[in-house]
Amino acid sequence: MKHGEKRSRREKAEGIQAVLEAYRRFDFDYIPFGKYAIPDGNFRYRQKGLDALCTAFIRGALWLVAPLFLKAVYGCRVVGRSNLKALRGRGAICISNHISYLDTLFARAALGQFRGFYTMAPWNNKTGPGGWFMRHGGMWPFSPNLAATKHLLHEMEARLKEGKIVHFYPEQAMWVNYPKPRPMKDGAFYYAVKFGVPVLPVFCTFRRDRYGHMRRLVIHILSAVYPDETLPRTARIAGLKAAAQAAWQKCYEETYKIPLEYLADRRRKKSEE
Repeated sequence: MKHGEKRSRREKAEGIQAVLEAYRRFDFDYIPFGKYAIPDGNFRYRQKGLDALCTAFIRGALWLVAPLFLKAVYGCRVVGRSNLKALRGRGAICISNHISYLDTLFARAALGQFRGFYTMAPWNNKTGPGGWFMRHGGMWPFSPNLAATKHLLHEMEARLKEGKIVHFYPEQAMWVNYPKPRPMKDGAFYYAVKFGVPVLPVFCTFRRDRYGHMRRLVIHILSAVYPDETLPRTARIAGLKAAAQAAWQKCYEETYKIPLEYLADRRRKKSEE
């Protein structure tokens, strides 16, 4: 693809993001979903037998190749590893900003190839070889199917008790190369409170080259936040989310040396209706 075509696509995406930002539709997924399958009650969230061997092979291959790939393509580096070590092997919910088709690799770089499991929306449970690779790499699709959801939550609880980390994209939608932290949904924090584990915020910052490509990627592992056990459940969820949102904002502002500001709100006020 020529640079002019890439620039046109980038400018189109940035235009869509600007409109969505102005109308505060931060959770709108403007990228087509493609072909996917809704997990049913027979979906395996824990691989067994030959599937488990395939999972081990894929994770091992990523452990070898992914750091070299991220360094070569993005100039990637990870900072704040001491915040991961501070968990002392305890299970946790991890959250990171959703800004790239490959940002699960960014989360893996932060968490390690063998400790993380990665939740995704049902429409990211792709069909074909790509979907097979994602599932065997430790990605867990949510599902509207109640039996599948029950299996997912059982596996999530078991892995957290093992000291694993379950990853969420709390902004819900992917906005490619969008640098600002967007408002978070409650889901990740609900599960952190439900299973009694801390939340580990991760925030990715980057620069763009003259063609708009992501470069100088820095993956920031921030200090974990813990629920206030003296509060009722709803307040614990809200407190966790507020603390994580504040950590993202602080990282954004300190890295880019600018305050977090969104475009002017273009929504119609009720008084104008």
